[in-house]
Amino acid sequence: MAEIIQNCFKRYEKKVLLTKAQYEAMRRGIEGHMEPDAHANYTICNLYYDTDDWQLIRESIEKPAYKEKLRVRSYGTAKEMDNVFVEIKKKYDGVVYKRRIVLPAREAALYLKSGLLTKPSQISREINWLRNRLPLKPKVFIGYDREAFAGIKGIENPELRVTFDTNLRYREDRLDLRKGDDGYPLLDSDTVLMEIKIPGAAPLWLARLLSENGIHMTSFSKYGTYYQSVVMGHGAANTKENQNHVRFYA
Repeated sequence: MAEIIQNCFKRYEKKVLLTKAQYEAMRRGIEGHMEPDAHANYTICNLYYDTDDWQLIRESIEKPAYKEKLRVRSYGTAKEMDNVFVEIKKKYDGVVYKRRIVLPAREAALYLKSGLLTKPSQISREINWLRNRLPLKPKVFIGYDREAFAGIKGIENPELRVTFDTNLRYREDRLDLRKGDDGYPLLDSDTVLMEIKIPGAAPLWLARLLSENGIHMTSFSKYGTYYQSVVMGHGAANTKENQNHVRFYA
C-alpha cells in the first residue's frame, strides 16, 4: 500500500532542550505509551528562504501573534527525482499551521526560482503569494538526525508525536538539498532537542513525566537559533573561526 502523504497540519508544537540524562529519562518514560513511528530514525534536511535582510526571521523572533516561514525539506540527501516538500509554515496564537506541496527535487528547485508549476494548487498559490510579496531566496541549510515516536493506537492518541533531534548542523554554502547533509554544529553535542506535537493538550502521564524530570517547555526555533547565534553572533553555535574543525558529515 502506498504511503499517504499529509500536506496540511494544524497542531501545537512544544520544544525543549534536554541534557543526555533527561533524554534517557524521557525515552524510558514514553515506553508503553508510544512506539517508533513508520520511519523511526532518519535525517531531515531543510533549506530556509528569507530576504537579504532576514525579514522573516527578524519578525519571527520578535514573537508576534502571527508569523510565517518558507522552507524546503527532504529526508536525507535528495536525488534529482526524489520527492521534497515545499512548505509554508505559519503560527498564530500558539497553533502551528503547515501547508506543503510535494515535488521532485529538480522540479522544486525550478519552481522556487520561477513560481511556475505544471499543476498549480491552492497551496502553491499561497506559497507564490508569499514569494511575490517578498524577494525570498535560500539563506541557510539546517539538518539534524531525528528519532521519532507516535502514540500507540488503542492506548494513546496516535496523533501524539514526540521526536528527539541530535547533531543539529547548518551550512551557508551549497544551498541545495541535492548537495549533501553535512554542516557545522548549531548546538552543543550533548544537547538533544525534543519536540512534542499534538492537536490539543498533552496527556497527564506526559505532563507528569516532564515535571518529574525538571523539563519545562521553552520557545526554540532552529532557524532562529542559527540567526541569533551565527548571523548575529549572540549564541553558542560555533563561530567562523573554528568551523573548519567541527564539521559534521553524515
